Amino acid sequence: MVRILSRLTMTHGSSLIDMLQNYIKIAFRNLTKNRTYSAINIIGLSVGMATALLISLWMWDELSFNKYHEHYDRIARVMQHQTYAGITNTSTSTPLPMRAALQSEHGSDFKYIASSSRTENRILAVGKKKISRKGNCVEPDFPFMLSLRIMKGTATGLDNPTSAMLSESVAKALFGNEDPINKTIKVDNKNYFKITGIYEDLPYNSEFRDVSFLLPWKYFVEEEPWVKRSETNWGNNSFLLLVEIAPNTGFDQVSAKIEKIKARHAKEEARFNPKAFLHPMSRWHLYSEWENGVAVRGRIQFVWLFGIIGAFVLLLACINFMNLSTARSQKRAKEVGIRKAVGSLRSQLIAQFFSESIMMAMFAFVVALLVVQLFLPWFNQVADKQINNPWDNQRTWLPGLGFALMTGLLAGSYPAIYLSRFKPVSTLTGSGSSVKLRGFRSAALPRQTLVILQFTVSITLVIGTLVVLRQIQHAKNRPVGFDRSGLLSVAMNTPDLQVHSQALCQDLLRTGAAVNTAKSSSPTAEVWSSDASFSWPGKDPDQLGDLGTVGVTYAYGRTVGWQLKQGRDFSSDSGTDRLGMVINESAVKYMGLKEAVGTPVQWNGDKYMIIGIIHDVVTGSPFMPIQPTVYMLKEDWASFIHIRLNPAVPTREALSRLEPVFKKYNPGSPFAYKFASDEYDRKFQAEERIGQLSTAFASLAIFISCLGLFGLASFFAEQRQKEIGIRKVLGASVANLWQMLSKDFLVLVMIACLIATPIAYYLMHDWLQHYTYRAALSWWIFAAAIFGALAITLVTVSFQAVKATLLNPAKSLQSE
Repeated sequence: MVRILSRLTMTHGSSLIDMLQNYIKIAFRNLTKNRTYSAINIIGLSVGMATALLISLWMWDELSFNKYHEHYDRIARVMQHQTYAGITNTSTSTPLPMRAALQSEHGSDFKYIASSSRTENRILAVGKKKISRKGNCVEPDFPFMLSLRIMKGTATGLDNPTSAMLSESVAKALFGNEDPINKTIKVDNKNYFKITGIYEDLPYNSEFRDVSFLLPWKYFVEEEPWVKRSETNWGNNSFLLLVEIAPNTGFDQVSAKIEKIKARHAKEEARFNPKAFLHPMSRWHLYSEWENGVAVRGRIQFVWLFGIIGAFVLLLACINFMNLSTARSQKRAKEVGIRKAVGSLRSQLIAQFFSESIMMAMFAFVVALLVVQLFLPWFNQVADKQINNPWDNQRTWLPGLGFALMTGLLAGSYPAIYLSRFKPVSTLTGSGSSVKLRGFRSAALPRQTLVILQFTVSITLVIGTLVVLRQIQHAKNRPVGFDRSGLLSVAMNTPDLQVHSQALCQDLLRTGAAVNTAKSSSPTAEVWSSDASFSWPGKDPDQLGDLGTVGVTYAYGRTVGWQLKQGRDFSSDSGTDRLGMVINESAVKYMGLKEAVGTPVQWNGDKYMIIGIIHDVVTGSPFMPIQPTVYMLKEDWASFIHIRLNPAVPTREALSRLEPVFKKYNPGSPFAYKFASDEYDRKFQAEERIGQLSTAFASLAIFISCLGLFGLASFFAEQRQKEIGIRKVLGASVANLWQMLSKDFLVLVMIACLIATPIAYYLMHDWLQHYTYRAALSWWIFAAAIFGALAITLVTVSFQAVKATLLNPAKSLQSE
């Protein structure tokens, strides 16, 4: 393009500016002269550009995850690999003593080391004002490691076990416009903390976005006896450990040094070959899925996927421009011939055609910006993002204009080369052959190829979307293992609930709104803890014995509605059930038991007995295998109260009866409950977002492809008006003419279907392998996509075909 423009300055003595002005005038005249085709091109390009812009914003948000933290490229999470039966498992949790060992043995390799609890909901109160927010208990280095932006106070206060730090939004919610520094808050209705620092709310694309307050690690150790006991226990992998490496080191270098740290300190764990390593913060979000000790995938696969989709959708819009421009070549042939006859160079003609495509792209870019502005809130909701309008920042305008320019050059490249090569003699004498869509003649072959490419991409996206939606529905139809309807849970996060839980449950039943209540250590559809010290007769000495553990009360099974397969449920009438276990089907398989009921199990020095087997309850991801789990009577572990609502009482009325009971025994906290059905549905959020976005992108691809097909059908119907008139005079029926005008397009779409089917099968078969519980690739998915593509094509083409066939032959032949 630069070379063409440089040559223009030396031609006919005209200045570059004058020639550019001339090009713009001619381009504008052509746009206004052919308004229908200009509108089709602008709509197609604007939709394609808007899609590409939205996907680019999403990709940028994904790729910039955690970059808010100033030293994110030197922060890492300490993780570990352990190998059992030849399979390497990777865990984000580490034993608590590892923190002290890293400090004493490798302190020079780290700038900061900080342990952290899991992010948990707590009740924060100031006077009568109470709110529930998520936060962590952390060591003093944590605020410095994450480079929290301190708005008031200091970041050094977490050395004191009675201090706390709040985010700006939480401070505003609790204290309004007052200065919160040195004021006190009450946490979980039992402990008071002095506010020593206020930090800026963390952005939505940070791993710690939910952390709205920080409590001291010393408080966590003092408050939770199990944490105190874990300070010397290398077998309890329950803690997050974050580090910032020293400036003169690298992640691989430090990982090599600390690899054997657990094996050295925990000899009994050495047979599992534990290997500690650093997982950089820059890879947490994009590479979070591990397979046999290797980070194989994560969000990065969606970054690539949607990036490719965005590029293809934009390409489809550019193909529309190419096809319509070359299809209308006869309209421009004489213009090209006259220009060449009076001395225009081919480079000048190419520049002219590029000016038209660039002007078209600029108009489309303006429309695309309006579309992005309109749909960004919807896109944020579907994609679970908080992307702001980037055009408020002047730095984004230059890349935006560059994007529009490149789109114009891409869309105009083939038409410029194709139209500028016409011979003056052929075009001015009328001896050049017409360009038709019928057959595979050489003049029409590139355009036919582009139409096939358009529909190949579109049909592949449609098939992929159908597979994603089917996979989601397949997992939703999976047996859950318990009754979700009418079941709600309340977190026991205050001393009042812990102390009065027995009386609370009795009063809940007296209201008539509940038919059963029970307590457990984990939410119904999750398992929060596991233990590797179980043993049973016939256990392989090299088997870890790692089972999920859930502490429950007697009525838990009746309350959640789990399904017994063998044996019996816990019973308060049996004096031996204190040392009884109910296990799931996956635990039976894991333990290799043929007759599980009655099998003794050793754990923590006690001899338990398996009394029952339940069907698997879906815990964790519904797309993955069920964790082998044991349920034991451990009321002192309880963290949740589960309530089975009376089906005869309307839900709203039932909740209004339950709330006063909770207020009676837990007056300092709001009545915060969660329905089991809602919590289970949240497990599908990531896949449902993919399904919604895929549906939107596939729909846009089909729309753009059909828009181009509509334009081509309209043009060719116009070109063949006289032929249609003659055929009607000679007795051709409307059906005959409709078939003649439609069949060429249907043939092209059929070819696209044949190409798209194996491509889609290969891609979606590979995608489904990521899920253990997956749907089959049924033939009807491909048949539905092909039938839909053909039907949409037929409808699109038929509108113009029928319109042309119904035209009065006298009008179409009146010039003859």
